[in-house]
Amino acid sequence: MKKPLRIAFFGTSEFAVHVLEELIFADVVPHVIVTGIDKRQGRKLELTPTPVHEFAVAHEIETLKPKNLSNNTEILPLVNSEWHLFILASYGKIIPKALLDIPKYGMLNIHPSLLPKLRGASPVRTAILTDQKDAVGVTIMKVDEQLDHGPIIAQARIEPAEWPTGAILLEELLAREGAKLLVDILGEWTTGTQTPEVQDDALATYAPKITKLDGGLNLTDNPFENLRKVKALEGWPGTFFFVTEGDKQIRVKVVDAEIDSEGQFKILRVIPEGKREMSYEDFLRGRN
Repeated sequence: MKKPLRIAFFGTSEFAVHVLEELIFADVVPHVIVTGIDKRQGRKLELTPTPVHEFAVAHEIETLKPKNLSNNTEILPLVNSEWHLFILASYGKIIPKALLDIPKYGMLNIHPSLLPKLRGASPVRTAILTDQKDAVGVTIMKVDEQLDHGPIIAQARIEPAEWPTGAILLEELLAREGAKLLVDILGEWTTGTQTPEVQDDALATYAPKITKLDGGLNLTDNPFENLRKVKALEGWPGTFFFVTEGDKQIRVKVVDAEIDSEGQFKILRVIPEGKREMSYEDFLRGRN
């Protein structure tokens, strides 16, 4: 009977959790999970573990949370053991060459775009924000020392049921499809029958890191641009606009919106600063 692959998984976000769920369902179970350190979050700034750390604990998988991937003391289980494969999904750090050289079959990354389109930190949100439906898909690539630069092993284009779709739903769809694609090619990759294809750097585009400031809405802008922004930035950082109340500027977060029958941007749900979520109609009624 063939022994299972010894795999280490690198990931941090909910995207990576969805990948892990699909891998474990397919009986591709990591022996160790590497994730980010706990960070202070929320109003009380409490130290909070990553979603991947919580998943690992729930599934009783050994977890590493190194601050520095070049510090062998922090990654002893990786350095002192023999590994077949490392898998990467939304980890957030460049992997040093010393780590890339450890596993027999290298490190494979599940990237949620059709590389070389939308390399970088936020490919799903950027695809929605900039109306790049043709870039929506997943890529399995061999990781090298540059950002999303390594050779492509497999790709799959994904057609969302509607466009623009929300980033949270689209990220989950791409994560699950990416994990399934990885499982499909794993046998060929580990037997040397899958030949990677070098990316054409001349065709590369980039998805910059999203910040809180990116969520500002101008309600007089193009309706479809505003809708794409609401869909792309849902969850975090979210979208918002300001209204004046007396001598104060009140921030209003947009939760949901649509394009109405007349082609206008229509806000459906909001969270006014200091208040609970409500319909936009109730918000406007309260201001009259």
